[in-house]
Amino acid sequence: MFNFTPLLGALSSSPASQSLLEFEGGVKVLIDLGWDETFDVAQLKSLERHVSSLSLILLTHPTPAHIAAFAHCCKHFPLFTQIPIYATTPVISLGRTLLQDIYSSTPLASTIIPQTSLSEGSYSYSSTSLGESLQLLLQPPTLDEIASYFSLINPLKYSQSHQPIPSPFSPPLNGLTITAYNAGHTLGGTIWHIQHGMESVVYAVDWNQVRENVLGGAAWLGGSGAGGAEVIEQLRKPTALICSTKGAERNPLAGGRTKRDDLLVDMIRTSIAKGGIVLIPTDSSARVLELAYLLDHAWRKESNNANSPFQKAKLYFASKTADATMRYAASMLEWMDENVVREFETSTANTSQHQHTRTTSKQLNEQERAGKDSRPSEKLDGPFEFKHLKLVQRKSQMERLLMIESPMVILASDSSLEWGFSKDFLVKIAKDPANLIILTRDYGIAGAEHDEHVLSLGSTVWGWYQERKDGVAMETGSDGQHLEQVHTNGRIIDIHYAQQVALEGKEIQIHQQYLASQRQFQNALQTSTGINLESSADAIDETSSTSSSSTDQSDPERQGKALNISTTIAHANRNKMGVNKEIVGVNALLHQPGLYDYDVRGKKGRESLFPFTTKRRRGDDFGDLIRPEDYLRAEERDEVNGQDMRGTESDKDTRLGQKRRWENSGQSNGNGRRGSQGSAKRRKSGNPHEGDGPTKGNGEQKNLQAQNVGDVSEDSETDAEEVPLGPSKLVIQKSKVQVSLRIAFVDFAGMHDQRSLTMLIPLIQPRKVVFVGGTVSETKWLAEDYRQKLKSRSGIADEHFTEDVFCPIVGETVSASMDTNAWTVKLSEALVRRLRWQSVRGLEVVTLMGRLTASSEPDQGTTEVPKPKRQKLLKGEAEGPTLNETPQAIDSSIEPIPVLDVLPASMIAATRSVTQPLHVGDLRLADLRKLLQSTGYTAEFRGEGTLLIDDLVAIKKSSTGQIEVESGGLHLSGSRSREYDDSFHTVKRKIYDGLAVIAGG
Repeated sequence: MFNFTPLLGALSSSPASQSLLEFEGGVKVLIDLGWDETFDVAQLKSLERHVSSLSLILLTHPTPAHIAAFAHCCKHFPLFTQIPIYATTPVISLGRTLLQDIYSSTPLASTIIPQTSLSEGSYSYSSTSLGESLQLLLQPPTLDEIASYFSLINPLKYSQSHQPIPSPFSPPLNGLTITAYNAGHTLGGTIWHIQHGMESVVYAVDWNQVRENVLGGAAWLGGSGAGGAEVIEQLRKPTALICSTKGAERNPLAGGRTKRDDLLVDMIRTSIAKGGIVLIPTDSSARVLELAYLLDHAWRKESNNANSPFQKAKLYFASKTADATMRYAASMLEWMDENVVREFETSTANTSQHQHTRTTSKQLNEQERAGKDSRPSEKLDGPFEFKHLKLVQRKSQMERLLMIESPMVILASDSSLEWGFSKDFLVKIAKDPANLIILTRDYGIAGAEHDEHVLSLGSTVWGWYQERKDGVAMETGSDGQHLEQVHTNGRIIDIHYAQQVALEGKEIQIHQQYLASQRQFQNALQTSTGINLESSADAIDETSSTSSSSTDQSDPERQGKALNISTTIAHANRNKMGVNKEIVGVNALLHQPGLYDYDVRGKKGRESLFPFTTKRRRGDDFGDLIRPEDYLRAEERDEVNGQDMRGTESDKDTRLGQKRRWENSGQSNGNGRRGSQGSAKRRKSGNPHEGDGPTKGNGEQKNLQAQNVGDVSEDSETDAEEVPLGPSKLVIQKSKVQVSLRIAFVDFAGMHDQRSLTMLIPLIQPRKVVFVGGTVSETKWLAEDYRQKLKSRSGIADEHFTEDVFCPIVGETVSASMDTNAWTVKLSEALVRRLRWQSVRGLEVVTLMGRLTASSEPDQGTTEVPKPKRQKLLKGEAEGPTLNETPQAIDSSIEPIPVLDVLPASMIAATRSVTQPLHVGDLRLADLRKLLQSTGYTAEFRGEGTLLIDDLVAIKKSSTGQIEVESGGLHLSGSRSREYDDSFHTVKRKIYDGLAVIAGG
């Protein structure tokens, strides 16, 4: 059984992706935690309902569309951090810097508390006249908390099969296996292969088959440099393929990657030659690596040309976490394309040779040494040792940068233009017609008439590019080709600025009442789930064999408990006019340290006495429960960045409902304000990620700091943006900006296109296909194209193939189960004694033939519940139902069991004449060649898949694995004929020795 439900990102222009996969036995796998640029908490409601039943979580890409909601779920969803999470090492490292950049750049990521939650949890809100104008913000996770959340993720490598551990509230996984393969879209991007019983599911959303400068192609045909013509066996013929449809209507650019790179460089050259500024909005962790690598190498190439406009232009990368992102990328070269690895090895070898030359030069005299040191160094820079790219991480640096009157190219986050430096740069450079903004991805608003996704600022600019209402400027590239740049001619665009403002007056009371209701809700939820956790730990494997209906019934039960709890709290809060210790109740007081007095006058029940609780030690039949992570060595605490970022002690004072000291919050300063860069130490250094990621040598660190400073920060003063400490609200300020710059487009999304989708999906040969992650028009076009190919391949013109192609909408569950039945057959003891096992490459194989019969005897291999001795029937007594049994239970327990037994003597002679021996194994021609050469024969490869022995016998191996032995010495005579006979029979014998010949009878 396999069901698929898209929670986000199906038939929509929204790039966010969330998918729920459900297997037999109630095993639920969540893939991706995407969010769009609106950061609307309402999009996570469906996910929140499934948290208490998830078995594990998989992450695919370090982009906002796949990982932006991860920190929010860990911060605000109870039990979420107890779910095992798996991803590759680059996704963990780059995803950490991405979320730290998001929460440092925009208060929208803190998410607005829904109006319905405020009305249910706060009586003061329902009685006030603020209405929908009040937008309270949840407490955002700090930078340290984000790092601790990512330290919980289990790192995996490509092609590493792994059997994950389920969550504490999950049924047994029953051998579920996950394997990560290269997706090619981002560094560490993953195509997941999930094997569960007879179901083989391949989850491939946002992949790229084309090989790029930094990233190798997807692993469909063997990965970078493989050059295979067939899909690898591990990803071929899955029972279900889940594939995205982005770019299904887009044809690839003629000329491939080289033409794309030249087009971008030519676009930049035409603008900086006029003294303009080029803005390239991109993400801050994934695709920016490809752009930064390409542009820095373009500057290196143009540095030798004195007449090049690149000589006067500067290259910048603007992001709050630019330093950490580049340090992480420089430490993960093994995940990149082989050309990058080769470039790194060349630069390393050249550096060693240069150091050796300097060492030997010390033996020369002063004059010779001075002359030698005055020569220019021939040291080559590594692939991510940027020579021309400078980093911008603060707003003051951006303002000083724009004061420089010189052409420049700016890579800025984010591509949506809704948050990050890209929005600020766009406002600053919008009025100059000489400036240029280059869009690097398709925003997919065409054909989205019925899409509810709110258009971002980037989508608006993309719409202007497609309309071309104000004309197109034709520039000439280096190869004479025309470059299209769309005019805007002073069009007006609305800019929304999100600001975080401290609460005041009655707003504070509303926020406190909401937090009190949330504390009671979470305490009640954790109390109810705690019982379930202890009972689920003792669950037996029989739970996995139950039908999915039991799992479907468990979710409404949990949802019903949560609904009852929230309703009770809402009714209780209607009579509350304020929040104090008496109203919060004794439950909240139990968790407040330093409380020594409590007014018990007029109290009843439990609250009539001063509260006191003893901490209960969790344990089981084997003793107290221990935490293995508390006993790890220092080098084992965190394999991602070498630091212990679990935060087991510091997190206790920052959880929801815990009391914290104002001065110990880690973000307060002298005037009671909070800096967005974290602690005072980090604000002093100007680096919000000091200590994160791999460290470098002193020379490289000084060079990196010099690149950070560059021409934009002449002093070391801090300019950390101050945000309110404590409860806050969101205030949106609107302004209109006149836009006169030009708009260009170069596709650097690194996504599959129409050619790769239509060619690879038929080669994969899935039994069923589920299309998600694209607009309505793209999904419908690709689904119809694949259905037509299925009909043409089979030659049947009916509607049967529509059942094998699914295009679900958000929230719709489709069944993509395998259309076969698996039966369990018991072997009789007589048949087992006659089996003759043979070893083939470490595996034991056997063939058998028997007669299938039905037996009513209980399976001896299963464990039966022992019956009480008093239930034994007296001899001669009529058999009837015992005390603990019912007649219905006795009748239903006796079921026939299929048993394979030995053939009777009358059937052996008839079956022996029709059975043929089987040859099991995979013979490699290279191994056969070494074996024959060791015995004195001449064996050489002639052509592809052909081995020639002594110029007489040829062995061919077809693509299906079939071995053919051919000879050319039938008409030879004398000794030559005897030599041929010896060679032919020897080769045939060697082939049989490499295979397991199993008799058919």
